[in-house]
Amino acid sequence: MVQPAERLSLVQEYYFSRKLKEVAQLNAEGKDIISLAIGSPDMPPSEQTIERLCEVAHDPTAHGYQPTQGTPELREAMAGFYKRWYDVNLDAKSEVLPLIGSKEGILHTTLAFVNPGDGVLVPNPGYPTYTSLSKILGANIVNYNLREDNGWQPDFDELEEIVNNKSSYCTFRLMWTNYPNMPTGGRAQRETYERLVRFAKDHDIVVVNDNPYSFILSEEHLSILQVPGAKDCCIEFNSMSKSHNMPGWRVGLCASNAQFIQWILKVQSNIESGTFRGIQLAAAEAFKNDEAWHREYNIETYARRRRYAEQIMDVLDCTYDPNQVGMFLWGRIPDSIENVEDLTERVLHESRVFITPGFIFGSNGNRYIRISLCAKEDKIQEALKRIKNIF
Repeated sequence: MVQPAERLSLVQEYYFSRKLKEVAQLNAEGKDIISLAIGSPDMPPSEQTIERLCEVAHDPTAHGYQPTQGTPELREAMAGFYKRWYDVNLDAKSEVLPLIGSKEGILHTTLAFVNPGDGVLVPNPGYPTYTSLSKILGANIVNYNLREDNGWQPDFDELEEIVNNKSSYCTFRLMWTNYPNMPTGGRAQRETYERLVRFAKDHDIVVVNDNPYSFILSEEHLSILQVPGAKDCCIEFNSMSKSHNMPGWRVGLCASNAQFIQWILKVQSNIESGTFRGIQLAAAEAFKNDEAWHREYNIETYARRRRYAEQIMDVLDCTYDPNQVGMFLWGRIPDSIENVEDLTERVLHESRVFITPGFIFGSNGNRYIRISLCAKEDKIQEALKRIKNIF
């Protein structure tokens, strides 16, 4: 009998892929589930972005294969974005590479730097794809802890113990970081970035910082590449999904030194053939969005929604840090609840609201829930009303 590859036994179907089937069935039964689970912005890109897409789509010469490394216009716009908002200088020809989203970047970067059996440092809690793709590619995953009492920042004493532990029997090649942090909303900190750069240099480890949330509910835009020497040992991902309301467009970037970019491009060129020219040129236009646009969509709208999400946390007797940033609200469940899924399943089936249990992000998320702000205010208000009626 035909059997799947053994690597499939190492991972499960992505939680949201599986759970959304259940939610779809509940909706088919007339339950009208309000989803506050997925981080998919529900607002449109800027008008000039859409206009540019339509303009290029009408060009009969624009529909052929595109350069794997992206059009010059897009790479220049990405470099300009980093200079404008982060004050980071990037060579558009050699130090920036467009991605079809960060998931693709995680795959290609791991293929470029990690041999089977090599060590990869993954945060707990953290984005599940850091773990799943590393498993599929045969890496040795070692978790490092993020904890609430440390502001969800890495414990560098623990990291030193991990990499110096001879019993690990592996060479550590990559470390995944994600600031501003998802799912916890922990803020990016200059001191953390500086210590990560030192750690990377001391141990010949490439630190990859996943940075798609620096515009969401944040006035301060930090990048690990702002640290002197970071480009020598670090890679940063960024994405238009969150900051530019373009999740379905699948446009992201990675930035680093020219050699690292060339290695990732070598992998990428053997896997995909570039994005439609209209999307690339429209994305380049989106990078020109002014401060007023970002303030309206990335700060003011999410701030209004956040107030209702905080009320939901209060009704559920969950505690949360009011200083967290990003498009989610992360809260600790009360001690009276034994299992987080007892709470989220009750909210789903009795209040008809879908929120995320924190265990999907790792064991350090077992006592937490996550509420997405990617729903219209009236929907979040209705969710609050439904939850109040049950709890």
